[in-house]
Amino acid sequence: MGSNKQYDGYRAYEYLEAGTDFEPFEFQDEPHFFGDPCEIELDSADAERADALSDQCEIVSMHEHAFYFPKEMDAVEDYARQGRAFTAYDALAESTLDAVFDWHFDGVLRMHSRNGWKWTEVIHDLGMRAADVEKQDLVIRAKSIDDIRRAHDEGKVAIVPSVEGCMMIENEIDRLDVLYGLGVRALGVTYAESNALGTGGRDEHRDGGLTTFGERCVERMNKLGILVDPSHASDNTTLDVCAVSEDPVVLSHNGAKALLDISRLDPDPVIEAVANTGGVIGIQSAPHNVASPDHPKHTIESVMDHFQYVEELVGIDHVSFGPDTLYGDHRGLHQYMGKDYSKYPDWQTIEFDYVEGMENPTEAWHNIVRWLVREGYSDEDIRKVTGGNVLRVLETVWD
Repeated sequence: MGSNKQYDGYRAYEYLEAGTDFEPFEFQDEPHFFGDPCEIELDSADAERADALSDQCEIVSMHEHAFYFPKEMDAVEDYARQGRAFTAYDALAESTLDAVFDWHFDGVLRMHSRNGWKWTEVIHDLGMRAADVEKQDLVIRAKSIDDIRRAHDEGKVAIVPSVEGCMMIENEIDRLDVLYGLGVRALGVTYAESNALGTGGRDEHRDGGLTTFGERCVERMNKLGILVDPSHASDNTTLDVCAVSEDPVVLSHNGAKALLDISRLDPDPVIEAVANTGGVIGIQSAPHNVASPDHPKHTIESVMDHFQYVEELVGIDHVSFGPDTLYGDHRGLHQYMGKDYSKYPDWQTIEFDYVEGMENPTEAWHNIVRWLVREGYSDEDIRKVTGGNVLRVLETVWD
């Protein structure tokens, strides 16, 4: 359905009274926080082809945060404490997305603790967002591939509730069943820090891999039909997950460590191991995280350097996109969360405010298709990397 969404103008929590039922925050007036959108230039024939493909393909983002952050970053802590993330219905209605894995993470999971990731916080966030979705008609919470295809056919957006780590389950494996019952269909193994399942990416210097409990959790996720995503896990943990899982494994928002040597990205053997499960690697565009030597100022061109590297390494059937974008000041959010760039390569010390061409989900997916058309990819390959590869994985994991 592309950008022809069936949207009636609903805004998040419109069923309540701002200032009485909840504290209002100032958000940006339009999807682009940093001025005018940036569009990949095409001639008229290619632009027509890109628009047609955006309408025809089932476009699925492996990783986004499809809600607004406050306009002023000094309000983020109060915003998180209130526990009411505002889904960006209006911006999603302008996008070409048919489905988005919408990841709950510790940027908002801080209602009860500065450290986040408490069980009560995750349940609160899932329930609050679900309550709001029930009050509108554009977004549906996807629990099956049929929901994604229905969204495409009816001009809606299917949101897949997903959680970026398993810290909150502690040593309670049955909490995975609870999360599944609440609609969660994708789970991260760790979120940077290590947990009971395994070593997080931030602890790669003491990489113990997946624990015995972690093995049981992966097996339970397979039985439930939850997509397993070790994006923020250590290399050994990811390799162990690939060895244990009977279902395909994904890296929903990653890139090639060969192009940018940081712990957040993956070396070739890890990327190959994920592909060998039948899985897919989603290329991200979070600020600083996938710059490249050829494009050190992080833009859509550096993102696509990682895309083409992974494509060449494991093949077109095992790569897609998980831009990991949001509606707001993403770089400012990283600063608020204490992201440390001191260990990044010297060539990536360039200052920038946002990722040009992929500032938010709306812009990113408009430009992804246009870039692929500009570079001469076939219609079939564009269908694969914008959603077809992900749907193939879901046919195994969810069915």
